[in-house]
Amino acid sequence: MFTYVCLGTDKLERAAAFYDAVLAPLGLSRCNTSGEVDWQGWAGWGTYLDGGQTEMALWLCTPFDGRPATVGNGTMVAFKAASWAAVDEFHAAAIAHGGKNEGAPSLRPQYNPDFYAAYVRDLDGHKLAVVCRGFTQAQR
Repeated sequence: MFTYVCLGTDKLERAAAFYDAVLAPLGLSRCNTSGEVDWQGWAGWGTYLDGGQTEMALWLCTPFDGRPATVGNGTMVAFKAASWAAVDEFHAAAIAHGGKNEGAPSLRPQYNPDFYAAYVRDLDGHKLAVVCRGFTQAQR
C-alpha cells in the first residue's frame, strides 16, 4: 500500500540512533548499511524486494520548508512485529533510548482478540505503535 513514510526531525543523528535501537528487534536495518546518514541527508530503514530495491521504508529528514519539525496530532506509525517478544523488545528499547511510554505491551482485545501491541513516542514526539497479530497468549 505504501512505499515510504517520512517523519520530520530537527536532530537527525539523535533520531537515527533511537530508530536504530527500536527497529532492530523487528529485523529492520538501515537502507545505508554504513550506519551513517543516508540518501540526501536522510536516515532510512526498510524492507527490500529481490534485487535490493526498497519495498517499504521509514525515512527521517529535516523539513523541506526549513521550519522546525512538528508532530501531527492524531498521526501514528505502526510497525509489524513477528512475535510478542519483538513487541516487548521494541518497547523496552524505546524507553531505554529516551522514548516515552504511551501504552505498555499487552493484548488489546478492543481491536482484535489477538492484537498484541505497545505504544511509544520517539524523541521528537512522533507516536509509534508496534503490533503482533495471529498469536494467542499460549503461543507467544
